[in-house]
Amino acid sequence: MLRDYLQQCEAALRELYAQPERDVLMALCRERLLDKPHGDLPRWLAALNALPEGPAECDLSADTLRIGQPGEVDPAEVKAALQGLIPWRKGPFDFFGVHIDTEWHSDWKWQRVAPHLSPLAGRRVLDVGCGSGYHCWRMAAAGAKQVVGIDPTILFLVQYLAVRRFAPSVPVWFLPLRMEELPAQTENFDTVFSMGVLYHRRSPLDHLLELKAVLGEGGELVLETLVVEGDEQTVLMPEDRYAAMRNVFFLPSVAMLERWLHRCGFVDIRCVDESDTTVEEQRATEWMRFQSLPDFLDASNPARTREGYPAPRRAVLMARKP
Repeated sequence: MLRDYLQQCEAALRELYAQPERDVLMALCRERLLDKPHGDLPRWLAALNALPEGPAECDLSADTLRIGQPGEVDPAEVKAALQGLIPWRKGPFDFFGVHIDTEWHSDWKWQRVAPHLSPLAGRRVLDVGCGSGYHCWRMAAAGAKQVVGIDPTILFLVQYLAVRRFAPSVPVWFLPLRMEELPAQTENFDTVFSMGVLYHRRSPLDHLLELKAVLGEGGELVLETLVVEGDEQTVLMPEDRYAAMRNVFFLPSVAMLERWLHRCGFVDIRCVDESDTTVEEQRATEWMRFQSLPDFLDASNPARTREGYPAPRRAVLMARKP
């Protein structure tokens, strides 16, 4: 199964990369999926194979991505298979009437982003840190010519494959890669999304430059990240953890973030949304049973994290490569 999928990925990437670059990418993917796989990968693939055979009628434009119709297959069998891929963090999804209430309401983020996008019709799109691929399917449904999602988490790849099983002809491809592993200076994407990634990077400016390097002339960057309130001199670097996360490094103000983008050479920079992350948007569910945002806030003051920092607030910025 995975060998066939990687061969299909390689064929799809011929439109984006020359053979030497493609060979490097596919060698990394084969190493992570075939040569040195995650110890849980056989269990996840068994869960995937327990799903019905595809394809099926899908609606990938709805807030809850719908795969198949209720009553077509045994919902108990579908639910048992999908539970083998817990935790489901980004969604929501509906498989043959089985609703997956994911940790994140990723549809809410898409609602904040989508009205401000340049039309995706006919564009090549990169989604960095794509998670389960939820937003990739939404991008394809909006008319993108080709969507490439990258994320090093192998479970997320298998969750993507659960949707692809029933929508094999939709031009969405998931590669288990990190942004810094993509060939630099290729300029082969029209739109690049980086949502929920920047604050995990030790060098945020390098991340912005990596994003710029893969955008073509006039290409659009969609950047969503944690921010703090303040002026163009404000940036928070947590001493240790932030909302229980160890891998959070820089939380700038919107004004500081705009300065970073300007210094990296982007133009037409604008903030299109800034809002607090609520416990309705991110929380534990039947499909993600671990701690979530309500556990990471100060019980006596939910406007602060349990470490005493401002509670999560996110901004969406758009910018263009000249």
